[in-house]
Amino acid sequence: MNEPHTIAVEFKQVSKSFGTQRVLNDVSFRLEQGQALCVLGRSGTGKSVTLKLIMALISPDSGEIWVDRENVVGMGEHGLSSVRKKLGYLFQDAALFDSFTLYENLALPLVRLTKKSKAEINELVQQTLTDVGLGAHGNKYPSALSGGMRKRAGLARALVLGPKILLADEPSSGLDRITASEIDELLMRRRDEYGTALVIVSHDIHGVRRVADRVAVLDKGYIVAFGSVEEVSQSENSVARRLVTE
Repeated sequence: MNEPHTIAVEFKQVSKSFGTQRVLNDVSFRLEQGQALCVLGRSGTGKSVTLKLIMALISPDSGEIWVDRENVVGMGEHGLSSVRKKLGYLFQDAALFDSFTLYENLALPLVRLTKKSKAEINELVQQTLTDVGLGAHGNKYPSALSGGMRKRAGLARALVLGPKILLADEPSSGLDRITASEIDELLMRRRDEYGTALVIVSHDIHGVRRVADRVAVLDKGYIVAFGSVEEVSQSENSVARRLVTE
């Protein structure tokens, strides 16, 4: 478990535009290690842009972005490579390599990014698959997996390097309520057992209510509400209230 009250992610007056469209406007928030932050907002409000900024796939026009106590804005590639090893990313479509088995999908980042032995890699891959309920499916190809299993597989690949911070883009999209709840359980277990910080973009208010320690509501480029689900449900901002209560 990570130390309490360690800042995992912090935005300090971050702004980002694409052409004439201002997507984020002077956005500031902080997330502690071992907490789950759910980012809500209508389409086009900068939720996915927020994830890309954390990963330093794009740069802000102004402001600072701190990831595990390092400001990634203006950081060189060597430094960014080190920071990104602390991040896991669960893509909306799982983004698995179709020509690789599930085992091979998980082993690939370990082979490329670590110096672990073949035996260590085998043990870690098998343990990670078991943790997400796919321990008996390592020899299957993604095409043989159901939607829920693919999402679990994507989560396993995001977790196999043991990230301190997990970013998840719509982890329950396209899933039935029961399967979505199972994904929620896996995310909460990772937070509670390993102290992993979670940043989750979601439209699934049922999942948000279960998982979120903090909720950030984006609207028209601004954070219009930030706090617990209960606090946001009582916000003076009508958009924020609707997003967490409807």
